[in-house]
Amino acid sequence: MASEARLKIIELLFRKEMHIKELASELYLSNAIVSSHVSKLEQAGIVGSRMKRMNGGTYKFCYVKQEFAQIRLCPDGGAARPYHEIAVPVGQYTDYEAWPTCGIATTTKMIGSFDNPACFMDPERVNAGILWFARGFVEYKVPNYLNKDQKLIEIEVSMELSSEAPRVNENWPSDIGFILNGKKLGMWTSPGDFGDKKGRLTPEWWYADVNQYGVLKVLRINQKGTFVDGERISDVALRDLQLDTTYWTFSIHPEDSAPGRGGLTLFGKGFGHYDQDLVVRYFYN
Repeated sequence: MASEARLKIIELLFRKEMHIKELASELYLSNAIVSSHVSKLEQAGIVGSRMKRMNGGTYKFCYVKQEFAQIRLCPDGGAARPYHEIAVPVGQYTDYEAWPTCGIATTTKMIGSFDNPACFMDPERVNAGILWFARGFVEYKVPNYLNKDQKLIEIEVSMELSSEAPRVNENWPSDIGFILNGKKLGMWTSPGDFGDKKGRLTPEWWYADVNQYGVLKVLRINQKGTFVDGERISDVALRDLQLDTTYWTFSIHPEDSAPGRGGLTLFGKGFGHYDQDLVVRYFYN
């Protein structure tokens, strides 16, 4: 991020996907230099790329993978905290309730049909990359790999979320709640169900008039309370949760049922803007 050229590349890619030659032309730099800058941004996980055919040739198109960056200013010199990490596919829920409008899909096809809650029990659900419903919840079980001598200091869950409107609607708020081990942690309000453009990772076959991408949110629970993207959403702290079990139960549920608001869309690998499922980290000392 200390390069003006790389910052300019990010700015250009926020406008649209561009291939290396286009970026080079905009920046008045050689293709080789731009390729070098893009490679550094890819290594940092900020920019992604894919090969596309266009006008008889194959081009490397680039796009922004991360819209936000968080910087931790550590007084202890920045020593990394040890943690366990679990990536939970969005389709590997252990309990659910779904009401139309709803659906579930893999990166290659719909599972069953639109607005049929029975499809959420299809065995192929474990391969899902996206799911959505107007009312209901999804519940996941996360294994607890902490040893007896490891003291839990923080739990972090990152996920790509949006509301669920009939078709799409950017002005469709939804109060999305989070529960851990039966304890309500608080909620975050999604502004809408986004469909103005295709998700950067969303498959080419995906329908243009349904959910395209969400917002990456980071939920954290520590001894000071519960936070979303650093903003406190409740006073519920680690001490309030029963965490000395072999697994933890985490659920996500939209709380609205009023006209013009509500619902949940959960994006996993292969859909939306972020190449991840639910990622759970728990830090210890």
